[in-house]
Amino acid sequence: MARSGQAEAAGPVDYHFVKSVPLGAPNGWDYLLYSPTTHRLFIAHGNRLTVVDGRTDRVVGQVGPIPGGPHGTAFDPAAGVGITDDGRLGQAVIFNLKTLEVVSRLKVQRGADAVTFDPVSGHAFVIDGDTGDIAVVDPAHRRVVTFIHIGGDLEYAVPGDNGELYVNGVTHHEIFRINTATNRVDARWPMPQCRSPHGLAIDTRTHRLFSSCENRRLVVVDSENGAVVAAVPIGRGTDGDRFDPKSGLIFSSNGIDGTLSIIREVNANRFVPVATVKTALSARTMEIDSGSGRVYLVAAHTTRKAMAAFMAQWRRTHRRPRVSPFTPGSLKLMMFDPGR
Repeated sequence: MARSGQAEAAGPVDYHFVKSVPLGAPNGWDYLLYSPTTHRLFIAHGNRLTVVDGRTDRVVGQVGPIPGGPHGTAFDPAAGVGITDDGRLGQAVIFNLKTLEVVSRLKVQRGADAVTFDPVSGHAFVIDGDTGDIAVVDPAHRRVVTFIHIGGDLEYAVPGDNGELYVNGVTHHEIFRINTATNRVDARWPMPQCRSPHGLAIDTRTHRLFSSCENRRLVVVDSENGAVVAAVPIGRGTDGDRFDPKSGLIFSSNGIDGTLSIIREVNANRFVPVATVKTALSARTMEIDSGSGRVYLVAAHTTRKAMAAFMAQWRRTHRRPRVSPFTPGSLKLMMFDPGR
């Protein structure tokens, strides 16, 4: 395990704020996804995907309009298309990666949320977090293959390199494993240490899944047998995490605390918190450019009092409050780089 020795010998982790890019109104946003081939960052924002060039740090285009609001994004590089969702209308939206033009809209379930692409099957998976359904989409042929019903609330999903898809199950604090050849659940693994799993990332080399949880824990699960390997503290309000195979670091973006938790994978069984970076209140989702190590987060201006009232009402009613805690038009993309 070559990286283990490197990780043991590695020095302190230093991430620092570099710059921000205004995104403007509306303030609503969700997941981010970076393309290492085109160096473009896709941000689910309002009624569109906002596209930022990772080399110039400028907004270079939009995908949309997407009236019901996008949440997730995935890429099918071989077909030259991206896939996002229209949550309110219940559509999988396929677009040209070069021109950003929408080329197809496919009917899926209303409430579509996270989207991921499995390179083994060549299929995209659109997660409906509310109904517990997953739409299997063939982006190359622009068709819906089937629906997988799991039930319960679902969150993020990641593919392995083995024809398996892993999905966070919120209701019972578990991970589902789906065989992407049969489109059937072939395992479900409890995570008793994790309340309300949100972010999910994977190290395919060590076969480790990283689930970021609402109870301020990042739970590490063996992707082959479902065993819980470790539980590491993180900040409050996580809605996303990422693993960087180049550095062996795991990141959790924590919107309530306004922090970025950084954990080092020393080896397959040892995980050490190495830094807590101050970001901004509401910066809950993230992405990383593994080539440069740059971390991207999105946040809108708010106060701790407004955020606390918003979250309290959400927990009490189990519905997103209509009154936003954010200053209108204050949405921004934030960039953090590793120390040199």
